[in-house]
Amino acid sequence: MSTATPKTSPRVSFASITSNNLGTVRRLNSVLFPIRYSEKFYRDILLPEAEDFCKLVYYNDIPVGTICCRLENKNDQTHLYLMTMGVLAPYRSRGLGAQSLELVLKAAKDHVKPKIKKIYLHVQVSNDGAKAFYERHGFTEVEIHKDYYRKIEPHDAWVLEKRF
Repeated sequence: MSTATPKTSPRVSFASITSNNLGTVRRLNSVLFPIRYSEKFYRDILLPEAEDFCKLVYYNDIPVGTICCRLENKNDQTHLYLMTMGVLAPYRSRGLGAQSLELVLKAAKDHVKPKIKKIYLHVQVSNDGAKAFYERHGFTEVEIHKDYYRKIEPHDAWVLEKRF
């Protein structure tokens, strides 16, 4: 008779970003991204209209990533801008990025007032892996934004979008 304990599958969960866990978001962002985000960024991700599109990512109850988007109105259309998405290196290749993106894509599709027409984002032109990830999820390159990144090299970014 085996006394081995049964394997349990890892639990992935998402939490809305609140003033209580904002410090965790700040710490994750400082590790995940090569730039420092402004106080306005952190105020904006706490806005009620951002709740469905800004999440902390947990793996077995450990905060390991974030996804943060904002709603934008352009030419009488509502767009969702994916500002940041990242998962700590030891937790990558476990489907967390895909699950995070799918959660936000579903929220965007289900958003009725206002109806969201597209989601878009910038990817640094040296980050082929990120570009390929988004393309696997139905995003297409629509332009290269010259000098998008001021403080990191290379400065240019691909603009990727997915229309609904």
